[in-house]
Amino acid sequence: MARQHARTLWYDRPKYVFMEFCVEDSTDVHVLIEDHRIVFSCKNPDGVEFYNEIEFYAKVNCKDSQDKRSGRSITCFVRKWKEKVAWPRLTKEDIKPVWLSVDFDNWRDWEGDEEVELAQVEHYAELLKKVSTKGPPPAMDDLDFTTTVVSCRPAELHTEGSNGKKEVLSGFQVVLEDTLLFPEGGGQPDDRGTINDISVLRVTRRGTQADHFTQTPLTPGTEVQVRVDWERRELGRLRSVIELDSPSVTAEQVAAIEQSVNEKIRDRLPVNVRELSLDDPEVEQVRGRGLPDDHAGPIRVVTIKSVDSNMCCGTHVSNLSDLQVIKILGTEKGKKNKTNLIFLAGNRVLKWMERSHGTEKALTALLKKDGDSEFMNIIANEIGPEETLLFLTVGDEKGAGLFLLAGPAEAVETLGPRVAEVLEGKGAGKKGRFQGKATKMSRRAEVQALLQDYVSTQSAEE
Repeated sequence: MARQHARTLWYDRPKYVFMEFCVEDSTDVHVLIEDHRIVFSCKNPDGVEFYNEIEFYAKVNCKDSQDKRSGRSITCFVRKWKEKVAWPRLTKEDIKPVWLSVDFDNWRDWEGDEEVELAQVEHYAELLKKVSTKGPPPAMDDLDFTTTVVSCRPAELHTEGSNGKKEVLSGFQVVLEDTLLFPEGGGQPDDRGTINDISVLRVTRRGTQADHFTQTPLTPGTEVQVRVDWERRELGRLRSVIELDSPSVTAEQVAAIEQSVNEKIRDRLPVNVRELSLDDPEVEQVRGRGLPDDHAGPIRVVTIKSVDSNMCCGTHVSNLSDLQVIKILGTEKGKKNKTNLIFLAGNRVLKWMERSHGTEKALTALLKKDGDSEFMNIIANEIGPEETLLFLTVGDEKGAGLFLLAGPAEAVETLGPRVAEVLEGKGAGKKGRFQGKATKMSRRAEVQALLQDYVSTQSAEE
């Protein structure tokens, strides 16, 4: 199995640079900190190997640096060689790897903050030390259950690695007498969880059975305990999406939907589940999209009081108040004149608010700095995927300044010299970046019109 890069967060402080390698329940952890680089490697419970090597932006004091491991990640406190000198980026090269991101929750303007930073390092190190020496958290026994292994056969799982490349994992399809883990179907993603602490990487339906893919075999007849990853059990890994049978939805309709749903959550409407036999006359009156060809057993009907009654095989709360709150993030074009509605529910809303607030604080701190080419590149790195066309400038509206055009390499190569010409300046570029000096910053509106015309033309051709 090919090695993968661990997702890495970092932020800058007066004396230290903080890095967090996000691998849960890591084993075989190795951290090598040298004057100009860090090398990190570990494995996760599924045996996947992670490896990161980072050439630092500037020299560090490797003898006064340390790392601490917790159940969720490995954090490194790297002491700067030159203190109180801000690092605009973590890496030596001005290229941001896809697995590296700024930790906006901790990035802030740190002028005069050395004592706070030192206290934070000492407190965090002590906290991680306590966490790493404690045993596992208590199990939620009322949410676990015991069952028996029916069969176990060799199998392969086609998946996508962290680098975006397709991978084939060797393992086993395990069938249990009964299961808590939901198999993918009806628009709901399959669950994740464990069987006797062995990670389940995929759950699929095969007739009346559920196949659990693991990378460790389980002996038929063995009694096992099944646990669900409850935090993950929602529509989507990071956000939830439902498909609406409409080519478009207005902003007013979105606001009305969000308000109506949250009112029903506050009204604590009950949700109940009934099972009907296939020949029950009531089945014809229940809304649904039809049954699978291999359907067997009773038909499950889920009813939200005074709202809806629908056939559904998925997981549901027993009362709408369990959802806490929903937040609609927006819409996107779906398939065949349909619209996808993107939303968050429950604790994900709180996490989203925390991230948004952290991002706002971090950008506020960045925008307090004096603008230069390096500053614009930091902003470009954090704003964009490469397919986003981005135009940034710093300087006086009535005088000279600097500009940066970033985005798709072909577009930047075409537009970069034209932008420099409009601004009566000079510049150069490579790899999707074109930057230079301008003498007529007052003509920025003309550049904006040029870029808008280009984007509109490209959209029409597609």
